[in-house]
Amino acid sequence: MSTHKVTPVDAGEVDHIDYETDVLIVGYGCAGAAAALEATAAGAEVIVLEKLGGGGGSSALSGGEMYLGGGTEVQRACGFEDTPGDMEAFLLAALGPNADQEKIGLYSRHSARHYQWLVDHGVPFKPSLWDSPTWVPPTDDGLMWMGEKAWPFADLAQPSPRGHRVTSDGFGGKVLMQKLFEAVNATPVAVHTDTNAVRLVTEAGRVVGVVAKQYGRHYTYRARSGVVLTTGGFADNAAMVAQHAPQLVGLGVNSDGGDDGRGIVMAQAAGAAVRHMSAAQVGISLIPGMMVRGMIVDAAGRRFINEDVYPGLVGQAALFKHGLKVWVILDEQAYEEVPENERWGVQPHFVAETLDDLEQQIGMPPGALQTTVNEYNRHAADGQDPYFHKSAQWLRPLRSPFAAIDVQRGIVPPEYGEAGRGGAEVFTIGGLHTTIDGHVLDLDGEPIPGLFAAGRASSGLHSWGYISGTSLGDGTFFGRRAGVAAAQSTSS
Repeated sequence: MSTHKVTPVDAGEVDHIDYETDVLIVGYGCAGAAAALEATAAGAEVIVLEKLGGGGGSSALSGGEMYLGGGTEVQRACGFEDTPGDMEAFLLAALGPNADQEKIGLYSRHSARHYQWLVDHGVPFKPSLWDSPTWVPPTDDGLMWMGEKAWPFADLAQPSPRGHRVTSDGFGGKVLMQKLFEAVNATPVAVHTDTNAVRLVTEAGRVVGVVAKQYGRHYTYRARSGVVLTTGGFADNAAMVAQHAPQLVGLGVNSDGGDDGRGIVMAQAAGAAVRHMSAAQVGISLIPGMMVRGMIVDAAGRRFINEDVYPGLVGQAALFKHGLKVWVILDEQAYEEVPENERWGVQPHFVAETLDDLEQQIGMPPGALQTTVNEYNRHAADGQDPYFHKSAQWLRPLRSPFAAIDVQRGIVPPEYGEAGRGGAEVFTIGGLHTTIDGHVLDLDGEPIPGLFAAGRASSGLHSWGYISGTSLGDGTFFGRRAGVAAAQSTSS
């Protein structure tokens, strides 16, 4: 049997079943683990397939932020009153045009209960607030802002911090997955590692299993109730990126190296529809604490966004509108105000006593940056930003000496060791079109019997916007729902 084919295998052509179960889950990141826990809790026999030697995937390498709200225990302990309605309004605005309103509404209404489900499964969150702009706090604080206070979002919903960070020394994704693994290990769920699903098995239009490869040999798995795809996105598949999201070509990838899109393609071969395949999170290579105290400008020296917004939205604007040819402009005071442990070793690439000299060093049009800074300073002296509405908290005139940081040169997060990102690291957030219960839909908008998906293999809450924590949050929440739906699925 050819391993590169993705067209489904008809069950009538299968002469031997190696394994049979109720629910078969493909992929063992956060969505797969959540699906396994809920499917087995619903009374189903469950097998999880993982192509690598152990689970975790990209979830384990993440910062560990989970976007949760609506009045969680951590929010209340930190003195914030939040509502599902405010959370929904923020996410609808922040996650881009045509974001999935049904999923966002459901997620927001059940977010506090999902937080409790995570805690009940051992996931730790510390009831303390990190109150400064950052990608990942250098402390173990359990709550952080994700741009909720920034324009235009503060005008649309009552701001509350909703970035719930898994308690950890460094990035928290590894702790999240450790706790979910421990919970799965306490159940009868069987995990088959080094087992790569390559094709779906169908019978009379229903997905009834997969063909998988382990150490050069093919095995057939039959699922009596359903198959759940939690195989991740496709940022590591160069051909798929070039086809669907060409603006990501050549950029670094934020993943474990295994986001190859195989699950998406297998489902497409069975008739599945996809959504938002060009959408991506853009982890731009800058220090938010530096940017917010100064400004970010394009190659013509123009500001293009309020610097206190969630930095991932800055990254999307910088990449999709300016090709990442952007610079952080700040002065000595702004740089010194950022604590050293939050700088990640970043130092200015250009320093000058005058803006004219800085323009020449960068290669900007003469007078361009001077015009921008002078206009910024004129209003900042009054605590105002009429162009982009940055909060008065971060406004003050910039003074000589000035500095510029070339974003395309990259940074090195401490958790990464020697491997840094040049300009940006990305991952895809589009995928299979699914219902709120994880049913994969075909091109007619009808569920494909027996087929479910969650996590980055599916198109979740987002369209072309992103907020940190909406991958782990989305993956675990909708992974749970997919697991239950698959357990309750029947062939009748």
